[in-house]
Amino acid sequence: MRKALTATMAAAATGLASAQSSVQLFGELDVGVSHQRSTATDPLTGNRVTSSQTALNNSGSRASRIGLRGSEDLGGGLKASFWLEAPLANDDGSSGIASFSRRSTVSLSGRYGELRLGRDETPTYRNDVAFDPFGLNGSGASVIGTVSGASALGNSQYQRAGNSVGYFLPGTLGGFYGQVQYAFPENTRTSSSSDALGTGTASDNSGRYLGARMGYARGPLDVALSHGRSVAQEDGDTRSRRIQTTNLGASYDFGAVKLFGALSQVRNERVYAALRSRDNYNGFLFGATAPVGAGLLRAAYSAVRYDEAGEFAGQVPKVQKLSLGYEHYLSKRTSLYATVARVVNRNDSGYGGSLVSDSGTGYGSLAYASGALPRSATGYDFGIRHAF
Repeated sequence: MRKALTATMAAAATGLASAQSSVQLFGELDVGVSHQRSTATDPLTGNRVTSSQTALNNSGSRASRIGLRGSEDLGGGLKASFWLEAPLANDDGSSGIASFSRRSTVSLSGRYGELRLGRDETPTYRNDVAFDPFGLNGSGASVIGTVSGASALGNSQYQRAGNSVGYFLPGTLGGFYGQVQYAFPENTRTSSSSDALGTGTASDNSGRYLGARMGYARGPLDVALSHGRSVAQEDGDTRSRRIQTTNLGASYDFGAVKLFGALSQVRNERVYAALRSRDNYNGFLFGATAPVGAGLLRAAYSAVRYDEAGEFAGQVPKVQKLSLGYEHYLSKRTSLYATVARVVNRNDSGYGGSLVSDSGTGYGSLAYASGALPRSATGYDFGIRHAF
């Protein structure tokens, strides 16, 4: 009897041990001084307009954030986990953990991969970040990411998608990796009594997203292709707008230097009654990083060409950006950084395209505020980053 009781208690203890969970507080605080100086042309007078600003900003090297994450071992190779991550405006403290808008997921993972539910990064955004030497942060961020997330484009699901279900391949496929993600629109569908079949006269799929990413990483090589399609607007059968993003990226680490390359296309398809139009934004990037002592040098050149339906003949706008930066590691969790970048907008004089005059095309926000079209801009930032 005593032996049986001892065996039962041991089994119970084993079960409790396998079900133990862990919770971790994590985050990064990044703050630095930034300066922007932009030059623009007044579309009415042709006069040159110059604006500049110096400020204390956050996220110059890495995004400032704070979060909680944890996991529970369910036994048999199965694990449950959660991830809650919020952005931080630590330069002025204006926002704290108001919402976990960076990521809020719960997942179940095992030998067959991971099923993840909640708000998470999209596959196409992951690809843009992975193959940008600056990780789409600070003054050095590529114009591919800037244009793809521009406010005038209205693609609210470029970076992240809420109400999503995602699946990630297991990490045991010999270097192959991938994910798929679907976001529910969560809109009410209505039907009309005048419809004899009662099948409905209006459907609103605004907010629906479907994307996938497939890659191969082994040794010094990493290459990945991603594609995503988002319904930005849908008003029955008369008006809709769909944004389609495709990008291909690759990197190769030679040891002394790591090379990056990327191609991207964003397609904005609009339907209004019987009218259809389509704008394309085609971009590319090449860059490099190189370890230097206790630091890392970064360099990148990126460009996006605007092929829009309303463009004038011979005036196809193009935005170009050259970025240089250095990060010095004081420890594994703390570093100092400095970045300088130059943006040039081509063929935008007298052109009223949807993105060329938008503040999201570079450092054009200062000039755009005065009603002028941005021509060029220079920016730099230097600061400190600490992870915990």
